[in-house]
Amino acid sequence: MENLVQLAMQNVNFAAIMPSLVLTCFGMALLMISVFSPRGKTTHVAWISVIALIVTGIVSLAAWNKPEFGFAGHVALDNFATFFNITFLFAAGLTILISDEYLKREGYPIGEYYALILFTTAGAMWMASGTDLMTIFLGLEVLSISLYVLAGLFRGQVRSNEAGLKYFLLGAFSTGFLLYGIALIYGVSGTTNLADIGMFLAAHESLISSPMAVAGMLLMAVGFLFKIAAAPFHMWTPDVYQGAPTPITAFMSAGPKAAAFAAFLRVFTLGLGPMQGDWTSLLWLLAILTMIVGNVIAIQQTNIKRMLAYSSIAHAGYALVGMVAANEIGLSGILFYMLGYTFMNIGAFAVLVLAGKQGEENLTLDGFAGFGYKRPFLGVAMTIFLFSLMGIPPTAGFAGKFYIFAGAVKAGYIWLAVIGVLNSAVSLYYYLRVMVAMYFKDPTENYEWVKLNTAAVVSIVVAIVGVLYLGLIPAKVMEMAKLAIF
Repeated sequence: MENLVQLAMQNVNFAAIMPSLVLTCFGMALLMISVFSPRGKTTHVAWISVIALIVTGIVSLAAWNKPEFGFAGHVALDNFATFFNITFLFAAGLTILISDEYLKREGYPIGEYYALILFTTAGAMWMASGTDLMTIFLGLEVLSISLYVLAGLFRGQVRSNEAGLKYFLLGAFSTGFLLYGIALIYGVSGTTNLADIGMFLAAHESLISSPMAVAGMLLMAVGFLFKIAAAPFHMWTPDVYQGAPTPITAFMSAGPKAAAFAAFLRVFTLGLGPMQGDWTSLLWLLAILTMIVGNVIAIQQTNIKRMLAYSSIAHAGYALVGMVAANEIGLSGILFYMLGYTFMNIGAFAVLVLAGKQGEENLTLDGFAGFGYKRPFLGVAMTIFLFSLMGIPPTAGFAGKFYIFAGAVKAGYIWLAVIGVLNSAVSLYYYLRVMVAMYFKDPTENYEWVKLNTAAVVSIVVAIVGVLYLGLIPAKVMEMAKLAIF
């Protein structure tokens, strides 16, 4: 026993978890600050959490090209983890900036809200840096538990209660699938370390097609596909996205989704790489189904928040195309796309946060009539974000889809890329409906309740800069994404 303890202590390397460690310490400090702050006074807590994210970002970038490994090979702070860490931090930062005035408007100025966002981000970081199935599961649980609370934060609203309960029940159910899959893969290989699983399966090809290995792969796929909201595991998404506080909806659509993709990529390309022939066929079908379901149902929506929920399902399908390709340009395209999607989707939700009345009953196509003329800055910002979501150049959405579809073509999945492009064309209809409402319908309101605040404007400007930078000068970030893949 003493030798085991010594071995464990020798393998401890806090540098490998330093970004999440910094964030967790700030989160615990914020909880104490909230306890001793006057009720309803949360602005200082919000800005301290932004400082925490900036400090964590500096710590994360310091690890670029300087990988750290620790905890007996369970954690790796490599370029892959660092790239995703920056994506998570942008998602959390933009979310926090649009939250303070929104929470006060809705009557829930709660300081713990910001600590929960930091804990969620820390869980996402563990998922991205985990090189062992149990580490990834630990990160997933930290992320999920915080999100369950955040989704149901508005205790006095039935819609928010429904969102929290649905997300909790279905999330727990999907976690069961994931754990069962982990157990089966452990039963086959005798280890939960991803590199060891990959080497074992490569050395024992006869086990790759065994019922236990295939069942383990399928069950783990179900767990991850639920988290990224891929069809047919997407049914929770519209109700949870519509019922949750709008900033949390924005955050869930970007940060946790990117974390799920990070873990999905690491598990399936490293651990289950020898089974690529099996999971590629599965993901090929699910990518098509996800794109079609998301886009077709989004067309029918009149509530903009719900429309963006179905839109997020379609975007998960686009990202799955890159995973099917499983080559350098396809996998790095996923990393690029997750970063770009963070800017464009949270930016669009930031406009909704400012445009909504208390209760947000006006976030419909009719409620946006003439909005572009009455609030020009927000109208132009929303147009830029919608163009990016469509995939119109020169925006991040176009560059991201270009790289992903190029990866599919290079891998020989030409028809998959064609279907992806056709689905992007379908999405033009429901995104353009929002712009038509903003600029081609007579306003029925003066939108006098729309108040621009400094934090929200900063969030929108940062999102616009991110969308346009990634669209106009994508090469540098794409090179970093290529350096980040395995």
